[in-house]
Amino acid sequence: MGRNENSKTAVIVGAGPGGLAAAMLLGAKGYEVDVYEKQPVPGGRSGRLKLGDYTFDRGATFLMMPQLLEELFEQAGRSVHNYVELHKLDPLYGLYFDQGRTVLMPSSDNEETARRIQALFPGEEAGFYRFMTDESVKYAHVEPLLRRPFGGFGDYMKADAIKALPHLKITDTVYGQLSRYFKDERLKYAFTFQSKYLGMSAWECPGTFTILSFMEHRYGLLHPKGGISALWDAMVRVAEEHGVRFHLGTPVERILTEKGRAVGVSVQGGERRTADHVVIGADFATAMNGLFEPGVLKKYTPEKLEAKKYSCSTAMLYLGIDGEIDLPHHSVHFANDYPKNVEEITGSQKLSEDPSIYVHNPSKLDPTLAPAGKSAIYVLMPVPNLKGDADWSGRREELKEWMLDRVEAIDQLKGLRGRIEQEAFFTPLDWQDSLDVYRGATFNLSHNLGQMMAFRPHNKFEEVDRVWLVGGGTHPGSGLPTIFESARISVDLIEKTDRAKQARPAPQPLGAAGGSE
Repeated sequence: MGRNENSKTAVIVGAGPGGLAAAMLLGAKGYEVDVYEKQPVPGGRSGRLKLGDYTFDRGATFLMMPQLLEELFEQAGRSVHNYVELHKLDPLYGLYFDQGRTVLMPSSDNEETARRIQALFPGEEAGFYRFMTDESVKYAHVEPLLRRPFGGFGDYMKADAIKALPHLKITDTVYGQLSRYFKDERLKYAFTFQSKYLGMSAWECPGTFTILSFMEHRYGLLHPKGGISALWDAMVRVAEEHGVRFHLGTPVERILTEKGRAVGVSVQGGERRTADHVVIGADFATAMNGLFEPGVLKKYTPEKLEAKKYSCSTAMLYLGIDGEIDLPHHSVHFANDYPKNVEEITGSQKLSEDPSIYVHNPSKLDPTLAPAGKSAIYVLMPVPNLKGDADWSGRREELKEWMLDRVEAIDQLKGLRGRIEQEAFFTPLDWQDSLDVYRGATFNLSHNLGQMMAFRPHNKFEEVDRVWLVGGGTHPGSGLPTIFESARISVDLIEKTDRAKQARPAPQPLGAAGGSE
């Protein structure tokens, strides 16, 4: 397909969730778009992993806030339901405490969840109802702030931000907020563990983020048939239907700039592609360190990037298992001393002797991921990022066996080693070296108060004109719903910039207007 000389052009660096969403939206708006992705598959750190006949999602394993995804496809003139088969999960997940002796399985039906809380923690169900009522008010105030840019401090003075401020609970923590609703520590953990989606401790994460747990209970969790990677395939298809060109396995080496403005990119092999706009969907710190010529950036130098706060990392096991697994679709297995485990991950940054783990067991619901009668199991253990001192290179095999020991300590997974047909071990070092995740910080920049909203890298990049950011390293933050929103915000800003330029009157010769007859 030839280029239309009159259309606006954009290059997108990275085909992660933010890059794919931006490609769909820009393509639907008539932009000529090229997407360059270093990896051979779309999805970024959440791309598809194949091990023999088994299929895994590398990172994210579920969808929340399905209405945002529906809106995204509608803005591209499509229905997500024509491309992906979405299954609502019930229970949402299994939460295993006390070495599995206490199990809470929250339902997608809030009344059923209240009954299950009452059965395990008598009298605490009233706190659940109060939590859901209060959080619905908070969410109504917070949600508009996630849909618009925060380009400076003036954005805090807008009416929606002023009205939201009393509801944000920014001076409290997620754990502090949940302590207002529940007495039993295990129940508090059941509504605070979601802080790990931000790679943060619930004892440090701003109280605003209790909305993560609320959103799960209010809107449910969904599994796309074929895994999350089936959604990336769908987004590629929609973008291609709008003329977007994808270049997988093609790394961008430099963003080309002239006089403080991006003019295109150079890609591996020497090709140069000019564009009116450059959208960066790559890992934020890695992109800042590698995509610009030295000296171009002043605010995001290597030293200043290193000084920022980053999320925890994850150690991963992807296991093709002979037979079925008697665990729900999602399960979280809490350490006996969960506060200590969290402090070690995010504070002292050392490996816990008693770690918590998350197990994804989608094969009972989705037969496309493993051969009949077998299971594709994904095990995630939150660990310190590479600022910690764990030797993931020299002790790789030892640490893999240690993680397998923890897995086999779960009753339903005893003897699992003897059933493994395929396996892959992925460490914080692999996140950094294979997928360019800075310091292996799987959930990107931390979400402390100094790195939220106007303090987070802006969607309209501050340092170079005509550069736009999408993904977890910009506003509104990490997690699929907010990453999709980052793309929508950035595309809206791109369109406004071009409309303003078109509306500007062309320069006229002296005397052509306003002169005497």
